[in-house]
Amino acid sequence: MKTKFSLPVLKYGLGLAAVIGLRLLPHPPNVEPIMSSMMPYAKKWGVAAGLFFGLAAILSYDLITGTLGVWSWVTAGTYGLLGALAGLFLHGRENRIRNYVLFGAAATIVYDAITGLGIGTLVFKQPFLAALTGQIPFTLYHLGGNLVLSALVPPRLYRGVVDNEQVSVRRLWHVIKGHKEAIQPE
Repeated sequence: MKTKFSLPVLKYGLGLAAVIGLRLLPHPPNVEPIMSSMMPYAKKWGVAAGLFFGLAAILSYDLITGTLGVWSWVTAGTYGLLGALAGLFLHGRENRIRNYVLFGAAATIVYDAITGLGIGTLVFKQPFLAALTGQIPFTLYHLGGNLVLSALVPPRLYRGVVDNEQVSVRRLWHVIKGHKEAIQPE
């Protein structure tokens, strides 16, 4: 009996590996691919997929780099929450730049409010006004990076990987084994 082995785990793994790998490379502060990469997975597979992607991206990176701390749990939880919200917001919407940019803008502000103001005041005991004034330029830079990435990455990632039937475990296995014949999707 032949069964179709369509596993989002491969696509998920590719996305998480790419995000973690890109974060390990030198990059400008606050320009990171988590939000823009998380949205297509949440759009395709819903709330749980977005939640898991956000949690896994942060916790995996912090474990690999040895930077796991209290902030990891706050940032991972916040990205998980935003991933779940992305699943709700993007469900049933078209794969359009405007949908990703709208969500990316709002989610970045929520993320920075929770992690910047929350961690600064509650964990590091920073005065609220100092946290707020320091957070404004940080958030503007973060917002700029996420707006650009939200316009460029999600629509292409969704079409090229997440919703692409050509990306499958079976095709990858044939590539690894060195099969030269093309494998057509079932």
